[in-house]
Amino acid sequence: MKKYFQKIWENKKVKKIAGVTLVVIGVLSIITPFTPVGFLLVLGLEILGVRMLAWDKFKVWWRKSKDSNI
Repeated sequence: MKKYFQKIWENKKVKKIAGVTLVVIGVLSIITPFTPVGFLLVLGLEILGVRMLAWDKFKVWWRKSKDSNI
């Protein structure tokens, strides 16, 4: 059973569908009191790989803002 789910999860279409679905549910949960704080939005973005794309930009921004506050 574990191998079956691993094989399904390796499919890029399945990941995109799961990620987009969680992002949509997360946005709806922020607008309505469906779930607290919209954690599904963050989870969906993580599945879509947004963290990997934006991580370097975030680190540069964080360092600049940290240096400017000193």
